[in-house]
Amino acid sequence: DEKLILFPPHGYTLGWYPAIPAAFGAPIWTSLQLGIAAVIGSMLLGVPAGIGLSRHRFRGSGLIGTLLLAPLTVPGIALGLAIYIVLVSIDEQAGTALTGSLVGLVLGHILITTPWVVRLCLASLATTDRTAEEAAASLGAHPLKVIWRVTLPAMRPGIIAGALFAFVISFENLELALFLSSPGVTTLPVAVLQYLEYHIDPMVAAV
Repeated sequence: DEKLILFPPHGYTLGWYPAIPAAFGAPIWTSLQLGIAAVIGSMLLGVPAGIGLSRHRFRGSGLIGTLLLAPLTVPGIALGLAIYIVLVSIDEQAGTALTGSLVGLVLGHILITTPWVVRLCLASLATTDRTAEEAAASLGAHPLKVIWRVTLPAMRPGIIAGALFAFVISFENLELALFLSSPGVTTLPVAVLQYLEYHIDPMVAAV
């Protein structure tokens, strides 16, 4: 129940929790929207990419795999600045307003979460025997039906793990939000950072 962070604490209270919606309600909602959109976008891109890279060999597959996984190796600050520059260029050329918008944030978050989905899908398919897929195909099943009935159920653990990773990475990402957020579109990590600039109390610990 102290107004400042002290250790050892002199008392305990739940009084800070009711104050969270007023102080962080909008940023939490923005981060939830971003996380859900990042999961949907990265699933739509990462699952087919994982299947294609795992089950098919074609010219340029190595390059595509490298490009898909490249955001994992780039520092977050550098990636955030690069995406910001690209969005500003698009706004100047096309007359759009992606910079500082929720759409721009969603695109950036999909970019950083898709590699995790691809990596986990590849890992789940690497341990899956292809004989069931070949048997289904030999019995006359359409390729899309083989993927829907055999491949996707086999890679379910990777899909679930990829969705969880995508949501967590999007929800807690700070670097992209520092460059791409605007006063009307603020994520929870940025709101927490701004709060800590002027307050030293247990509110952030409650969040």
